[in-house]
Amino acid sequence: QKEKELFMIEDEHITRVQYQDKEIILIATAHVSKQSAELVKAVIDQEQPDSICVELDEDRYKNIKNPKAWADTDLVQVIKEKKVGFMLANLVLGSYQKKLAKQLDTNVGQEMVQGIKSAEETGANLVLADRSIQTTFMRIWRKMTLKEKFELLLNLFFALDDEEESEITDEEIAKLLQKGMLEGAMANMKEEFPKIGDILLCERDQHLANKIKNAPGKKIVAVLGGAHVAGVKEEIFKEQNMQEITTVPPARKTAKVIGWAIPIAIVALIAYGFVQGVETGMQQVASWILWNGSLAALFTAIMLGHPLSILTAFVVAPISSLNPMLACGWFAGLMEAHVRKPKVEDVSNISNDIFSIKGLFHNRFLRTLLIVIMANLGSSLGTIIAGLDIIKNVF
Repeated sequence: QKEKELFMIEDEHITRVQYQDKEIILIATAHVSKQSAELVKAVIDQEQPDSICVELDEDRYKNIKNPKAWADTDLVQVIKEKKVGFMLANLVLGSYQKKLAKQLDTNVGQEMVQGIKSAEETGANLVLADRSIQTTFMRIWRKMTLKEKFELLLNLFFALDDEEESEITDEEIAKLLQKGMLEGAMANMKEEFPKIGDILLCERDQHLANKIKNAPGKKIVAVLGGAHVAGVKEEIFKEQNMQEITTVPPARKTAKVIGWAIPIAIVALIAYGFVQGVETGMQQVASWILWNGSLAALFTAIMLGHPLSILTAFVVAPISSLNPMLACGWFAGLMEAHVRKPKVEDVSNISNDIFSIKGLFHNRFLRTLLIVIMANLGSSLGTIIAGLDIIKNVF
């Protein structure tokens, strides 16, 4: 009976590919499905492959091997290394998966855990076939326009405030087999943001296919999210430019030029104000400080930042806005993390708190990350308004 059930499952979720002298077996899985983990074990036990490829990169592999390690994340270091946006995106993604897994009474990534375990038990080569998640996010961010970035952030923000726990239907569970770890959380945004779909799915299909077909041995089993199977099957017979899809594109030259041109223009206009008269010059300086500092402080206050964090945002914003290499949000966030150190319970409750506005304000860890973003947003808005005010005063 078990063999009969296995072959029935194979017809639907197993894809066999012959590439040169290799037999490649692609298993379509859902990352929150118990059945997927059972299928992975059954197929590997039956096939005894030379290599087992899993849809993981080095960082996610380490997190699976030591799931509690991320709880020791140094928030100050995250801010200093400019990884706040990456961290927040990772937390949203992970929490989304945990929310689904909780409703299905399972654990996230059980099929990947099973793939790793089976490799250890059978002695097969374990191949981490996915691209670095940080590279994926950075490629998305760098290839989006400023307008697209703003729209994406708005979509993510309003999507968070969903405290209703709706039950997942059998039909929705089936659909999970057609979505991967990353694309499942952002599926609804693909039509609005086509660049996300291309980088999130198509480029990773290329990366996965390259790693799978070059895995050691003549029989390869690959554990993949359902959304990748069709693309990987097609890409196996093509050539991939791995250097291109694993490189983070540099910031746009226009962005760099604008980043320096604006502060230079502001300083020149303020200097010109002093040429017209001391009173005009002082008015320009006051406008710059008040608009920049006040809006950065206001946006920090909106996130219920500590008074010292609000003061830091006010003081630093007028200075950091004149140097594209600095951001007042870093300093406001570092102050917040110093005076309100996140507690163990804050880290433990992230997966629940991140999906409600109330939770975001209550959780010290999440609130600090958002203070970094909001303070920078306020400072940027202040730069625009102050710049227009300075131009008006001069001319």
